[in-house]
Amino acid sequence: MSFVKKILSFFKNIHFQSLLGNGVMAVFGLLTSAILFRALSVDDIGVYFYLLIFYNLVDTIKAGFLTNAFITFYSGTSEERKNEIAGSSWTIAILISAGLIIINIPTFFIARYVDNNGLQLYLKYFSVFAISTLPSFMANLVVQGERRFDQLFWLRLINQLLFIASIILLMVLKKATFATIMAAFTITNFMASFILVPMGWTKIGSIKYTTRKMLAELFHFGKYSVGTSLSTNLFRVTDSLFIQNFLGAPALALYNLGSRWMPIVEIPMLSFAASGIPILAGHYNNSQKDEMKKVMEKLVGMLSVAVFVIAVLAIIFADPLVLLVGGHKYIGSIAPNLFRIFITTAVLFPTDRFFAMTVDVIKKPHINFYKLITMLAINLIGDFVSVTYFHSLYAVVITNFFPLIAAIIITYIPLQKYYKFNFWNMYIIGYNEIIILIRNFYHTLFKKSEVSST
Repeated sequence: MSFVKKILSFFKNIHFQSLLGNGVMAVFGLLTSAILFRALSVDDIGVYFYLLIFYNLVDTIKAGFLTNAFITFYSGTSEERKNEIAGSSWTIAILISAGLIIINIPTFFIARYVDNNGLQLYLKYFSVFAISTLPSFMANLVVQGERRFDQLFWLRLINQLLFIASIILLMVLKKATFATIMAAFTITNFMASFILVPMGWTKIGSIKYTTRKMLAELFHFGKYSVGTSLSTNLFRVTDSLFIQNFLGAPALALYNLGSRWMPIVEIPMLSFAASGIPILAGHYNNSQKDEMKKVMEKLVGMLSVAVFVIAVLAIIFADPLVLLVGGHKYIGSIAPNLFRIFITTAVLFPTDRFFAMTVDVIKKPHINFYKLITMLAINLIGDFVSVTYFHSLYAVVITNFFPLIAAIIITYIPLQKYYKFNFWNMYIIGYNEIIILIRNFYHTLFKKSEVSST
């Protein structure tokens, strides 16, 4: 096998495809953030992120309600059942969108009494924001359920490129404001949706296969599994609310700048989560308990070790990394130190994420719901104490450790009851697997090539 063929063989691995796709999207995400930090004032960028937390909250609830339920039921099933699941998921998504439109009618008129520009804009148009992403969201579910991470890459790339192009155009025309950028955000989402529907990735035609039984199954699963998706996003939502209202928009801008490089740890985690959950669900659906446990242990262990290494490097190079995104306006700010705290907290992300996913897969999504409530309570108390007693952004970020630890404990207990495993041994397994992976990668790429060349 030639060197080129060896390289191409790695692209066929679904974990690598997911990681590569998310990695490229992270680069574009950082590019978008860098442009926005330069296009908007400190106050406006703070308001932008304040609006974004509400958008992400609603979007995460929708994603949490459907994503894990869809993939858990969809993976490894017959074509007939896949159509039934896809159609029923579309029906639920449309009903959620209809509900948002109904709620949006009174909030549109309430918005005039709200002082914050970001919240005011969101209260007026949040249903429009949500509907604009619906086809893209459903296409995301379908290609992930089919394990087509090459298609998932192009799906996300279309949307990101359209948004970046629109921001640059607004800057060239000197029309880049908070309002025009949000308009561009919505318009480009609609444009991406119109592109995707004819491509067939959304499976919108499967609506005719909707059944009451599948609607009920997805609903009862989703009402609890929403906690899985919310858990890693929950901190920033509550943090942002307290920071905006107690410390102001400039403080919120610093907080968000400090978290801009978090995708360097979130991307590997989310990539392997996207490719891992269909495998976990497939093992569970085929009663392969041992195989499912091994996959979970490897994913938790390998990603935890990888995130630890990334975190150490990120802590060392925090200053240039953060200033690269923020620009000269943020020289001498506390944003790099905030990033160091964020990245340290992230070492716990893989354990929390994959424990929560596995709890969903074994059909115990209510555990994640209880976990979510506990995390919310802990984080709210921590944020309140941080901004009212310490008046400190540092304290707000540090309190994120406590709900994460609680979340891991809450999901560890039912997993232990389902299948006994050694908690600390996961990290040893992960370390060993990474060493084996590196050796195999080196051997595959170089050893045989060296032999053939002699």
